[in-house]
Amino acid sequence: MKKVYIETLGCQMNKSDTEKMLGMLDYLGYEEVKELKNKDSADLLIINTCSIRQLSEDKAFSRTGLWGKWKKNRPNLKIAFCGCVAQQTGEAVFKRMPYIDLVMGTHNINEFPDLVKRIEAGEKVCAAGETLVDEKGFEIKRAKGVNAWITITEGCDNFCTYCVVPYTRGRERSRAPEVIIKEAKDILAQGFKEITLLGQNVDSYGKKGEYSDWNLARLLRELNALEGKFRIRFTTSYPTDITDELIDTVVKSGKICECFHIPMQSGSSDILKKMNRRYDKETYSKIVKKIRERVKDVTITSDFIAGFPGESEKQFQETLDVMKKLELDYSNTAAYSPREITIAAKWEELFLPEDIKSERLVRLNDQNKENCINSNKKYIGRELEVLVETFKNHKGKNILTGRTRNNKIVHIPHHENIVGEFVNVKIIGAKTWYLKGELNK
Repeated sequence: MKKVYIETLGCQMNKSDTEKMLGMLDYLGYEEVKELKNKDSADLLIINTCSIRQLSEDKAFSRTGLWGKWKKNRPNLKIAFCGCVAQQTGEAVFKRMPYIDLVMGTHNINEFPDLVKRIEAGEKVCAAGETLVDEKGFEIKRAKGVNAWITITEGCDNFCTYCVVPYTRGRERSRAPEVIIKEAKDILAQGFKEITLLGQNVDSYGKKGEYSDWNLARLLRELNALEGKFRIRFTTSYPTDITDELIDTVVKSGKICECFHIPMQSGSSDILKKMNRRYDKETYSKIVKKIRERVKDVTITSDFIAGFPGESEKQFQETLDVMKKLELDYSNTAAYSPREITIAAKWEELFLPEDIKSERLVRLNDQNKENCINSNKKYIGRELEVLVETFKNHKGKNILTGRTRNNKIVHIPHHENIVGEFVNVKIIGAKTWYLKGELNK
């Protein structure tokens, strides 16, 4: 069989896209190579790119630069540049990297097999159109494990001033509920024990388009009714799209996990307005408090940006204060990175010096660590259900690693590989990023 290697950068949505591509490549007779040792390891090299920050984009160009050198000695090697950077950059990729054979944007993934056939025939192909190509029904070749992703919405209509997603993923759209439910049944039949529903704004499912009689709460209830012992998660939530019906559905449905990922981005209402977020600090705080009051043992995670254009020290301090006050369990953090096309990227006169952004990011991370350890300490002495995900030897000891329903990572010393099982674990210790547990005897 022909060999393919795919390197995936960025979010879970990109990882889900990679699984789709692997399914299509399996149809074309390609076998995946997990490790790229040298220029002879694979016949097709693919980078699935992320454009959310400059660092991710730079990494994509750096990696394909190495592959370009390999191609000098192996001209039949095919290289594909895919994903969000490809969608944004299009034909210009060829000018920067003339050795690339295929540039494929996010809207063209469903015609991937035909594109591969064309580059195999010697064509140089750019497919980064503005119109989404319809699904073709190829089987998804999922990575082996206990967790599987299902994309239910894609794209975004919010146009936050810092974010490139509406330009790389397009306008918001929902997938057909019957297709999603069938995918879920297939996933469970393959032995997966956890399903994560994905979307840039997952809780706006059905809000627009032909599935307006559906919403995320209804979809969750349908999935919760499927037979078997498994868990359901969903991410990412836009704060003001979280409804009372959705919260009630999480509370009443035994398979839906008690975990909400709700990006705030800044604790300053003034900065949130400049970001074009549709809420202020008080509104976000009320949403978090409502969820905490109604969902027992809920984990609430967030995203924050340090050093947004024009952000004052006082406004940044508001972010630190709100992280602490709301007791957010974990947050993804990043220094502001201007993205071409976005509105904020034009505010160069408001850009903060790199040293100030870096120093604020350090403080943001310090507050995040404090929140994490305080959150984890609450569970010492508790018995929690853990879904075991991995079994590895660490410094001479066999360790199981799994997650609680509310997404806490737990390390458990144990001699036997029981990956995929649900076990009751007593929590005996807490570190910043994980819990220490022991199996109940």
